Amino acid sequence: MSDEPPNWDFKDRDIAILCELSNDPQLSSRELTQVLEAEYDIDVSHVTVSESIRRMRDEGVFREAIIPNEEYYIFALFEFKFNAEHFADNWREAMEYIKADKHTLFFFLSDGEYQWKTVMMFRDRQEVSQWIHDCYTEYGNVIANIRNSAVHNVLKFQTDPRIYEDLRKERNER
Repeated sequence: MSDEPPNWDFKDRDIAILCELSNDPQLSSRELTQVLEAEYDIDVSHVTVSESIRRMRDEGVFREAIIPNEEYYIFALFEFKFNAEHFADNWREAMEYIKADKHTLFFFLSDGEYQWKTVMMFRDRQEVSQWIHDCYTEYGNVIANIRNSAVHNVLKFQTDPRIYEDLRKERNER
C-alpha cells in the first residue's frame, strides 16, 4: 500500500465499475461489460473493463481484501491511549508491531484521548487476552491503556455502491 494518494481522473465508466464491484465483487469483466451496457448505457469491451480495473487497482483507487466470515473469528475494536512520558522514544516500534500483527484487519489514527484504533480478528477470547498481555509486556512503556470492545453480530460489512455517486457529483461540479 502506497503512502501517496491515488492520482485518478474518474470517468463515468470507472464509477459504474466501482459501484458494480462493490455490489458483487465476484463479477467477471465479461459480466461487468453486460451490466455497464444494460444499467449505465456504457458500451465497452470486456478487455477495456479488465484494463480499467487493473489500472485502478495499480493506482490504489481501491483495495482488495479477503475478509473471513465472522463465524470463524471474533472481531474486536482496540483503542490505544498513550503514555506521554515514553511515547517519543518508542512510538514507531509500537505502531509497527500493531500494524504488522497477523490479527490486525484495520488500523487507523484518530483524534481524542485514544488515538490509535484497530479492528482485529481472533479465534477466541483467550487469544484476545493473550494479545493484550503480550502488547503490554512489549510496549507498556508507550501504551497507557488499551480499551477493547468485542464486536458482536456484524450486520453489514461491505461498501454500499451509492457512495460512489459522490465521485460523480464531484466530477460534474468541476
